[in-house]
Amino acid sequence: MMWEDPIVAEVHRTREKLAAECNFDVEAFFAGVRKRQALLGARLVPQKKPAEPTAEADRGRHSGSGGITSPEAAPAA
Repeated sequence: MMWEDPIVAEVHRTREKLAAECNFDVEAFFAGVRKRQALLGARLVPQKKPAEPTAEADRGRHSGSGGITSPEAAPAA
């Protein structure tokens, strides 16, 4: 038998309870989430939008995987 994390088990139980309250309707579930968020109002921390990358931040970055892509490009050992 595998070890069961009590926190993960609680999250799963809570998810099932909330889903059952909405008859497992995803739209109803998220409508309830939005309603609860609205009730919390200023208690929620607003998400910041990520800053737009600048030319300075992009300098030195390479496109692609960022690694050496062919044996010919590798420096001699």
